[in-house]
Amino acid sequence: MADQTPRRFGAFAALALLFAAGGAGAGWWYAHSQSRPAEGDQQLEASLSSAGIDGKERAAIEGLIRTYILEHPEVLPEAMERLQQREASAQIAPMRGALETAFPGAVLGNPNGKVTLVEFTDFACTYCRQSVKAIDALVAKNPDLRVVVRELPIIAPESAPAARMALAAAEQGKYPAYHKAMFEGPRPSDASITAAATAAGLDLASARSFAARPDVEEELKRNLQMARQLGINGTPAWVIGEQLVHGAVPQEDLQAAIDAARKR
Repeated sequence: MADQTPRRFGAFAALALLFAAGGAGAGWWYAHSQSRPAEGDQQLEASLSSAGIDGKERAAIEGLIRTYILEHPEVLPEAMERLQQREASAQIAPMRGALETAFPGAVLGNPNGKVTLVEFTDFACTYCRQSVKAIDALVAKNPDLRVVVRELPIIAPESAPAARMALAAAEQGKYPAYHKAMFEGPRPSDASITAAATAAGLDLASARSFAARPDVEEELKRNLQMARQLGINGTPAWVIGEQLVHGAVPQEDLQAAIDAARKR
C-alpha cells in the first residue's frame, strides 16, 4: 500500500488554510482569545472529525492556523464581527416578536410596513439626535419601512420624564410630532418637554396623567431588559432582521441592513 502520509498532510494543511482564510479559523482563534473556547472548539472539532483528523494532526493544524493569523491579523476584526453578529442573531430570534411589537402608537414610517427597524433611543443622546435625519431619509426612501422606537432613557435623569411623555404622545396618536419636536429642541428638561408636547398638540393634562401610569413605567423597564439581553449599553442601537447595529452609523449601513431584511 502506498504511503498516505504526504497526501494526508496535504489534505489537513489545505483544510487548515481554508479554515483560516474563510474566517472560521479566525473565529475559533478569537473565541479562544476571549476565554470562550467551547464554540470555537465545536466548530473546529466538526471540521476535523469529518476529515478524519487525529489529535496529533489537530495540533499541527492549530499551529498552521495560529501562524496564518499572526501573519494576517487583519482577519481578526472580520472574524470578531462575524462572531458578534452570529451571537446577536441567536439572541434576536427568540425576542423578535416582543422587539417588533411597538408600544401602541410609538412608530415612525409606515405602521403597516413589511420591514421593521427597531431603534433604541434616548432624547438626551447627541448621536440619536444626529440620526434623526437618516431615519427621515430612510422612511422617505422605503415606503414599506416600519420604525419601532423603543425609549431607553439611560443617559440623564431628565431622559425618563421625556420618554414617559413620548409614550403619552403615542397614546394620543401624536408620537412622531413629539419625537421630532424633542430632538429639534434643547436637551430634555421640564421646559423642553412641555414645549415639545405643546408643539405636538398634546392634551397636556391627559398626557401628564398617562405618563404617570404604572404600565408606562413597565414599558421603560421592558425596554431596558431587552437592551440588556442584547448587550446594548448605549444609544442609538438598531435591530433590523437578524442584525444588531450599535451607534450612529451612516444611513447607507442602515439601508443595507433594511435591504438584507427585506430579502430574508
